[in-house]
Amino acid sequence: MTRAPNLPASNLPVTRHGFTRDGLALSYLDFGGPAERTLVCLHGRSGCARNFVPLAQALGDTFRIVALDQRGHGWSGHSADGSRAAFVADAATLIRRLDCGPVLLLGHSLGGVNAYQTAARHPDLVRALVVEDIGCRFGPPEAEESWPTRWATLDQFLAFMQATPIGINRLLLDSLHEFDDGWGFRFSDENYRPMRAALTGDWSADWAAIACPVLLLRGETSWALPADEAARMAALNPRCELQSFDAGHVIHDDRPAGFAAALRDFFGRHG
Repeated sequence: MTRAPNLPASNLPVTRHGFTRDGLALSYLDFGGPAERTLVCLHGRSGCARNFVPLAQALGDTFRIVALDQRGHGWSGHSADGSRAAFVADAATLIRRLDCGPVLLLGHSLGGVNAYQTAARHPDLVRALVVEDIGCRFGPPEAEESWPTRWATLDQFLAFMQATPIGINRLLLDSLHEFDDGWGFRFSDENYRPMRAALTGDWSADWAAIACPVLLLRGETSWALPADEAARMAALNPRCELQSFDAGHVIHDDRPAGFAAALRDFFGRHG
């Protein structure tokens, strides 16, 4: 067990751990806290476990935050298997490994789909669920422009990012790494394509099957979860609460205080 690398200074007793499932090495961060109030966090596409450091700083007095680097992201290994079953099995294996009873579960974007499918297919593992800005129905993936895999200098990287619609995005910066041949991300198009293809479909049956309390959070200016889809999902599962924020797709970055307060209230009532 070692101190997690490159994390900001704080009083959080964060440690990095690893396990192997079906030959793939997976990594996660444990921010410490009461085991009976464990909150497992699943990041979105292009993210990593470090995306939840601000949340751990906000909620660490009450909850034990555990954040997984999902396959193909962060410090976890890459795999050609980007199936729904693989992501769900990874999350379920982590929860069982923690051995602290049914947990609180949070998922953002891709991680939100993984989270609600884990709750639906493994109801014994999840006590209460928060899904951040993602729906249930996904069409075939559209063509996406491939980014360079390496930049020789940070100046070149910053200039490239400033020219993209995304800009300098903190969620992406958490995955920036200095490799031997330059700067790059810990994720790649090679892993995204099968993962995005496997996401295609209608997962409403999983959503309807969730048996625990669930909070669906929507960013009002987000591209990912239209208002009508959020309303449909809330009507589809009577255990669902719906809350909207004046925010984009990454609510936990756009409105960190409100996001943390919403989780504290929901888990306080159901956790």
